[in-house]
Amino acid sequence: MTSYTPAELRGRLGSGLLSFPVTHFKDDLSFDEDAYREHIVRLAKYDVGGLFAAGGTGEFFSLTAAEVERVVSAAVDSAPDDTPILAPAGYGTRTAVEFAAAAERAGADGILLFPPYLTEAGQEGLARHVEAVCRATSLGVVIYSRANAVYGADTVARLAESCPNLIGYKDGVGDIDTMTRVYTRLGDRLTYIGGLPTAETFALPYLELGVTTYSSAIFNFLPGFALDFYTAVRERRHDAVVRSLTDFVLPYTEIRNRQAGYAVSIVKAGLTATGHAAGPVRPPLTDLTATELAELTALIGKVSPVTA
Repeated sequence: MTSYTPAELRGRLGSGLLSFPVTHFKDDLSFDEDAYREHIVRLAKYDVGGLFAAGGTGEFFSLTAAEVERVVSAAVDSAPDDTPILAPAGYGTRTAVEFAAAAERAGADGILLFPPYLTEAGQEGLARHVEAVCRATSLGVVIYSRANAVYGADTVARLAESCPNLIGYKDGVGDIDTMTRVYTRLGDRLTYIGGLPTAETFALPYLELGVTTYSSAIFNFLPGFALDFYTAVRERRHDAVVRSLTDFVLPYTEIRNRQAGYAVSIVKAGLTATGHAAGPVRPPLTDLTATELAELTALIGKVSPVTA
């Protein structure tokens, strides 16, 4: 099994497309491990920078701690040895530390640190939160800046200094000013990951800010399209990117935007539409309606690979 040092993981994540596999559930909403393992095997046949098990698209927020460890273990066991698997950590600081320990037990290569549960916090508290998690693990840690954990440039610079195993900054806010300040302060010290919902929409302009990669949910059900789009972005083929945005990505986001939580639901619907059903989403999320699923299926049927 390949074991990545934090520095090695930082380089690997920044060199290719990333994705968050969905977590498969049976009709009774229990974890469907066999189907999940098959999904990881299918996705890992493609050249990716890493997979984030039990992440946001994987419904981390609806899984128990024991389920998270089981999902991560299944991903580690099912993916090729050289495909990095990152595990989630989140909620309160002590709970996040426990998730970090579970990630190591499960054999994960790194950790994505989600915002603390519910409560707002100032920059000092957020910095202490990240520092506690980084101290508790030898794995590389990526912080996820979004919602109630938006890290300012000064805070990220402090964390990069105090936490040698902090390797990445994932932006889920879309604040160009903050992203520019973080990148100009730290340069190659971190890997920068685009993490807005349907990150393809922002991929090209973010590339100019040093964000060399992003997490693609679409990769779950259209891996070829997602990789072609990523290549077009990296090669700055503007016309090809705009064509794919127009033909698929933007109409896709119009369906996604109809209900809160559909950013996850639409990915599972995409798997159903392409013959790889992943089961329902867990409450409090809701699945697409039958009409919306038919609309998405028709849209997917029109997709062709990005060309020069």
